Amino acid sequence: MLRSSDAKSNTYGSSMIRCGAVDLAHLFSLHSYSIDMAYWLVKSEPFKYSWDQFVKDKQTFWDGVRNYAARNNLRAMKKGDEVFFYHSNEGLEIVGIAKVVKEHYPDPTATEGDWSVVDLKPVKALKKPVTLATIKADKRLANMQILKLGRLSVTAVTDDEWAIILDLAGMV
Repeated sequence: MLRSSDAKSNTYGSSMIRCGAVDLAHLFSLHSYSIDMAYWLVKSEPFKYSWDQFVKDKQTFWDGVRNYAARNNLRAMKKGDEVFFYHSNEGLEIVGIAKVVKEHYPDPTATEGDWSVVDLKPVKALKKPVTLATIKADKRLANMQILKLGRLSVTAVTDDEWAIILDLAGMV
């Protein structure tokens, strides 16, 4: 059982756990290493904001989300989480991988309401884009949120789904 006396403040002001004589925060540098990394998928219409434009910009805030479930997914994103970039309406394919570089903050484009953005930066293009048709045809991806919640612009991706998509893209 963990007792409050087992936790100790580190130089970053957060708590760290001591396991015997081993300081886990020291071993894993918990300040910059996320044990609970999550995966996501964001959709963008390429004529509005394409992967190529994203790469040219080098970083962007993901704005304009006006759906509560998608907003909540943005708010659940943590710095370091990885994100598939999906071209919607045209192309209908996952084309790249991005990373969350800043967690949610108020959407500067919102004139009313409680909306959020996150900052994303491109990591790399997929070697082979993974089409929606390919995702639909792969039974292992039958429960992927892009299929179940097709109109949602920001969705969660499971660890298994992430690995399967990377395999289909020739990235493994």
